[in-house]
Amino acid sequence: MSQPIAYEDAIDLLDADHKAVKQLFIDFNGLCEDGAPAADKQAVALKICQALAVHAQLEEEIFYPAVRQAIGDDALMDEAMLEHAQAKDLIAQIQEMDPQDETFDGTVQELGKDIDHHVLEEREQIFLKARLARLDLRGMVPAMVKRKEQLKKKAAAPAKVAA
Repeated sequence: MSQPIAYEDAIDLLDADHKAVKQLFIDFNGLCEDGAPAADKQAVALKICQALAVHAQLEEEIFYPAVRQAIGDDALMDEAMLEHAQAKDLIAQIQEMDPQDETFDGTVQELGKDIDHHVLEEREQIFLKARLARLDLRGMVPAMVKRKEQLKKKAAAPAKVAA
């Protein structure tokens, strides 16, 4: 028997991700304010990066294509994709950085500001237009939940090192 899905619709699922990532950024900023060890900050930063990578891929594979087709606003969707690309660049930088680097905290905080901006635009424009469009937001949830679990498992798997 399958588990009940805990989301009202696709937007509810994506917004739950937004809230979880926002909490991780709050946690990171608290560590910075408390002068926490670099390793502690790095652990939270890497959780942020993983969560955002999974979320962005989920949006890009399932949600954005459906919304693009339903609303016909290519400029809006292109801008969202550009913002994802910029976030991915910062994520890659953070993942490669030494947490002792003097720019580490600032880079993570810059990502946080970019994500806040992106989430605001998504909520005010993309989500609103998606709700007004003839789009089966409830019907998207099972595929999104399944894909999210696949992406989380893949992201959590240890990287294979070439010999």
